[in-house]
Amino acid sequence: MKKKEEYRPKPADTREVRLPEELEVLAEEMARNVHEVWSLNRLKEGWTYGPERDDVAKTHPCLVDYDDLPESEKTYDRATSQETLKFILLKGFEISRK
Repeated sequence: MKKKEEYRPKPADTREVRLPEELEVLAEEMARNVHEVWSLNRLKEGWTYGPERDDVAKTHPCLVDYDDLPESEKTYDRATSQETLKFILLKGFEISRK
């Protein structure tokens, strides 16, 4: 049997992409929404709040309002949102408000 190669992520290089100030604000709103979507999906799967993550009991300490998350979790959601917006710009799309 062929040995499976080690997975090496290769995300798009967005280091040169700078978000305009108005998109930084959007990125924060997106980060909040990313958390809301994640939370809703967890709740639908039967997860509840718990002081520690427990995959068997389906408890998670991040099932709280975005404002109550630890800064490390907010940073993760922000990075996801910022990188998504940068990727859109990198691919030549424009983002504008109606």
